[in-house]
Amino acid sequence: MSCEINEAALGSARNETVDWRFKSIPAALSGRRIGDAAAAKPDLFTDGFLGPVVVLAEDALAHNLREMATWCAGHGVELAPHGKTTMAPALFARQIEHGAWGITAANAGQLRVYRAFGVSRVLLANQLVDPAALAWLAAELDADPAFEFTCWADSTAGVAQMSAALNGTRPVDVLVELGADGGRTGARDRATAIAVAEAVHASPALRLAGVAGYEGALAHDASEASQARVKSYVDDLRELAVDLHGRGLFADVDEIIVTAGGSAYFDQVAEGITTGWPAGIKVRPVLRSGAYLTHDDGFYRGISPLGEHPRTTGAEPFRSALRAWAQVTSKPSSELALLTMGKRDASFDEGLPEPQLRRGPDDRVDALTGHTVTAMNDQHTFLALPPGSPVAVGDWIGFGLSHPCTVFDKWPLLPVVDADGRTVVDFVRTYF
Repeated sequence: MSCEINEAALGSARNETVDWRFKSIPAALSGRRIGDAAAAKPDLFTDGFLGPVVVLAEDALAHNLREMATWCAGHGVELAPHGKTTMAPALFARQIEHGAWGITAANAGQLRVYRAFGVSRVLLANQLVDPAALAWLAAELDADPAFEFTCWADSTAGVAQMSAALNGTRPVDVLVELGADGGRTGARDRATAIAVAEAVHASPALRLAGVAGYEGALAHDASEASQARVKSYVDDLRELAVDLHGRGLFADVDEIIVTAGGSAYFDQVAEGITTGWPAGIKVRPVLRSGAYLTHDDGFYRGISPLGEHPRTTGAEPFRSALRAWAQVTSKPSSELALLTMGKRDASFDEGLPEPQLRRGPDDRVDALTGHTVTAMNDQHTFLALPPGSPVAVGDWIGFGLSHPCTVFDKWPLLPVVDADGRTVVDFVRTYF
């Protein structure tokens, strides 16, 4: 059964009125509905958009959706992309159209957004022990028999709290999360993971459905040593599933969900969760990569399996779909310019913005090389200028951004531009 999303809810969202709440949107569009504003196809440069502004590139989005769908199909894995990257149901819908098996959430607040838009299959990649959230979840499961939900557990204490708080008629599917030293959540050893699995299996409020993990916190580059550590961890995850199967703990499910995979090592994860299984074990391998949708001009460009140096032969690299435009408002010296873009506008946690384009007073856009962002404050970007730089007060600089997961939360409404980089063909609403 495929994942679904409520088209009526998506349509209603496009009827929301554009106004002062949405930074950077032209005053001329105020009072129009989002759908009507998109239909007007305003020009990003000449129709009154205020800087700074972050935009999405439609051609790159479409390319990345196609490439990831093709890659997953070719490697025999399902995809439940992490929706926290964008928190944009309109983009979830496009991922589902391209075969996404489900959408992953990180907390109960995100889950409520997903359900408001009717997402029918959700993985919650976290422990859920809040009684209020569990009571809401139980009611949601009882109200909608088509809603499929799965969350993680990494301690017997968490299992006990879940079991005590749940009062619905449907058991909640749970995956035992395996962690690793230096990682984030997850049982740190096989014995603990087995104890958690046994506790889930014994609970009338829960059903053991598989195993889960996250490898991204264990390595931070594409070196052989990092990839070897990821491989070892995924091997441990597979061996845990085999062990639990041998103990008869998956008797209540037809197939075992085995899931891992951020956006940096999904190639190794796919290999590890689709191979090496003993005969007689039916597995549904699921990746949770989310950053592929927009990719970036920094962290993921250098480390993704489909980054600038693809690790899959014959694969097309992802393209960055993110660009920020900001204006130069001060040039205190020939070596420094300051722009009105800061930490509240662009990501900075995994690499500073990359200056790529310059738009001068003649409205012409040219490539910009040799310039570097050295720092960002709350509302300023420091741009180091090389000798002979053409950058002047009033110019607009187009930046590539690194790490999309910390961009979208700053923008409740993002323009989507056509291949020309300036014709706005849509707006994407986010819900953080």
